[in-house]
Amino acid sequence: MSSTPSTPVPETGRRPDPWVLGVSGGLLIAFVLAALIAPAGVNSAVDTAFAWSARWFGAYWQVLLLATVGVATVLAFSRYGRVRMGGTDAPAFTWFRWVAMVLTTLLAAGGVFWAAAEPLAHYVDPPPQYADTAGGMEGASVALAQTFVHWGFPAWAIGGSLATLVMMRGVEKGLPLRPRTLLWPVMGDRIRTHWIGTVADISCVVAVVAGTVGPIGFLGLQMSYIGGEMFGVGSGFGTQVAIIVGLTVVATVSVLSGLDRGIQLLSRINVWAALALVVCVVGLSSLPFVVDLFLQASAVHVREFVPMALFRGDTEWLGYWTVFFFGWFIGYGPIMAIFIARISKGRTVRQIYVGATVLPAVITSLWFTALGGSGLWLEQRDPGAISGPYEEHGLPAAALAIVQALPMSAVLALVMVVVTLIFFAATLDAMSYSISSSSMRAGEPIPWVRAFWCVGMGAAAIALLTVGDNGVQALQSFIVVTAVPVGLILLPTLWSAPRLVREMAVEQGIVSSPASRPESEDEEPGSSAGTEGTEAERVTVG
Repeated sequence: MSSTPSTPVPETGRRPDPWVLGVSGGLLIAFVLAALIAPAGVNSAVDTAFAWSARWFGAYWQVLLLATVGVATVLAFSRYGRVRMGGTDAPAFTWFRWVAMVLTTLLAAGGVFWAAAEPLAHYVDPPPQYADTAGGMEGASVALAQTFVHWGFPAWAIGGSLATLVMMRGVEKGLPLRPRTLLWPVMGDRIRTHWIGTVADISCVVAVVAGTVGPIGFLGLQMSYIGGEMFGVGSGFGTQVAIIVGLTVVATVSVLSGLDRGIQLLSRINVWAALALVVCVVGLSSLPFVVDLFLQASAVHVREFVPMALFRGDTEWLGYWTVFFFGWFIGYGPIMAIFIARISKGRTVRQIYVGATVLPAVITSLWFTALGGSGLWLEQRDPGAISGPYEEHGLPAAALAIVQALPMSAVLALVMVVVTLIFFAATLDAMSYSISSSSMRAGEPIPWVRAFWCVGMGAAAIALLTVGDNGVQALQSFIVVTAVPVGLILLPTLWSAPRLVREMAVEQGIVSSPASRPESEDEEPGSSAGTEGTEAERVTVG
């Protein structure tokens, strides 16, 4: 079916969608109640569903993310990279402000704790295919490179490249800024009102809500742990609730103030605070070691990127690492695309790829190297100094152990807490906006819908904390289960994004239409010539 509606129907007004709000909100409430009433049963059911999802869809997710990186890269650096998206010539935000807001959509999920713990975990227990590289700089490089694969190009490309392009083209044609628009090239204009569109919206909202509530709850556990260890603050339920309430209030105020003020301001503070933490940690550890490790890990990353991304030799390890992360990021993909599409009007295809995939991947790698690399340096100097607390207490212990092993540990711990809270507030802010957009039939999300999702996710995290770690961990595993339908929604972007960009290239005069190019006349200056134009017409996928 044609990807372009013959007569776009403009959607005006600001009307919530009761089906998306009711069903997705109801599913979240049902999950929380079930976890409160029968936590053991919920854990068992989620574990079974998690194992099934990882077994049947794990390989598909790995191929999907790798294919997305490949198609997006070819598209961005072909002549089609000059196509300007969004129907406007002037971007609304500077490069710094724009990239800062993009970073808020995903990096907080890794934030401080995965950045400190995952490189260490792969160093102490190397990935199965690199078991003979344990220890030393070689083992550290492989460990960090594996982390780059999990949090780098595949994670950012799934939402910040092809899906964003399809979303922006759909909105330009009058479709809503909702996940269903990703299916527009397949189903045409009827996706506006078709039940498949409603299912797509609900599936994507549930996936990203699960992917956000889990980390919020885990944040409460982490912050209370650090507060108890470093500052003597009670680490009980009351402290955890206070942390989450404060986080939710900040995010709610920010999301209600809109993209141009709250989210933009919070994201800029986020970047500078994170930079301050990195400078402090690296400055107090070993800068030469961290620089050498980044260069060597980058070389391993380039050489082993495809083998690491597609490794299928140990399903148990994959379920805990690669498949888990890839499923998590796929669940975030459509909602990330909504947010990035909203702030990227006036950018070219190449700029969107560089600013929403390449730069965030590089910045994430630097962030993980600074924190994780410092931890590896400390571990090599004193074996067990970081790995011991990590193996005993988990993610927050690794980050805290790094801080405690450095001078000025109390100051660093305070900075780490502040940076982490800003990270999560910024992500909760951005996700609440995008979820609210998905919950609207038309128009910008209205204030009470934004507040509903922001407060609702905070309340759900608090409720899950009442059943302890198991409730939050069950929700984190449920993230992977929710990625199953979302992965199917994202699949058509592999061929629909190049096709839509090709159409726009013709409209914008970047390439000439075969039907309008007389064979007997010379090409006009600036247009594609001869066989070069024919080759460009074949640079599509699907």
